[in-house]
Amino acid sequence: MDTSSKTLVIRFSSIGDVVLSTPLLRVLRARFPDGQIDYVTRAEYAELVRSNQNLNHTYEFDASDGFEGLRVLKKKIRDERYDLIVDIHDSLRSKYLRSLHGPKVTVVNKRVMQRSMLVNFKKNMYKEVLPVADRYMEAVRNLGITNDGKGLELHIPDETLFEVSGKVATLKLNQFEKVIGICPGARHFTKRWPPEGFARVGAACAQKADAKILLFGGAEDETISQQICWDINNQAGAERASSFCGQLGLLETAAAMEYCDVVITNDTGLMHIATAMHRKVIAIFGSTVREFGFFPHDSEAVVLENTGLDCRPCSHIGRSECPEKHFKCMLEIQPDEVYSRAKAMLV
Repeated sequence: MDTSSKTLVIRFSSIGDVVLSTPLLRVLRARFPDGQIDYVTRAEYAELVRSNQNLNHTYEFDASDGFEGLRVLKKKIRDERYDLIVDIHDSLRSKYLRSLHGPKVTVVNKRVMQRSMLVNFKKNMYKEVLPVADRYMEAVRNLGITNDGKGLELHIPDETLFEVSGKVATLKLNQFEKVIGICPGARHFTKRWPPEGFARVGAACAQKADAKILLFGGAEDETISQQICWDINNQAGAERASSFCGQLGLLETAAAMEYCDVVITNDTGLMHIATAMHRKVIAIFGSTVREFGFFPHDSEAVVLENTGLDCRPCSHIGRSECPEKHFKCMLEIQPDEVYSRAKAMLV
């Protein structure tokens, strides 16, 4: 396959998975500097790669279009006559898209059997704890491509950086010694550390480190973030905490995180965005574990988890409630421990 080849990468969702694919895009561009490299993802995540300088084009799939939209997309892909399709999702949709005559197809190894054994029988059959970003690299190893070790990246347009700088300017961050980011949300309950824990840590950082606290998340996190802000401001003084939840897009959130010294987060997509922005990260893991590969892709990041529970992991994506009814995986992680880690990172 020469440098003029046409490559398609498929990853429909979600935030973290798309961000974790950015090292793959970079090494593909290095391997095919003059080639065409395109990407398929769902419309709500497309901004994460739309401005990526290693890509030529992003197909934005609207899930509400159903099978008809997928059929139209497949025709576009067929007409483009790709030489290589790299499927790093391996879902029913991606299987349908890649079922074409002509292109070479390579597929990610999701370690489904190992994952199932660990979740359902608590039998650890993982030979190593390999980051998902490196699993994506396995799909192109036969092309002589390996990870370049440069980590995750996000390509943020100048206009986005400018708009966010204006919003941040109103907070007068220069009045504070440090800035702490907090991401209190997650799609599933068992991946959410209790909001009162975030409030206690935020208040401690505000009082003891003279920090401004910024909260990040989607519209679904607005209620909880407002409560955390109220608690922090009530304990540490007015205007110590401000929430961006529901106010920023994904790349805008990434741009705002650049002002943070430390980001404290659940195991969620924003954790990977913070890592891509080269922030110091404290990640709190509940029902999920490192073996799944979604820990922060940064050697300086800290993962806090309750390793003494036989019931972990209870899921690889999270649950709506604790199946054991005690939720010890999160409730036994103490705010003092989280603050101690944050304090060490702020030195």
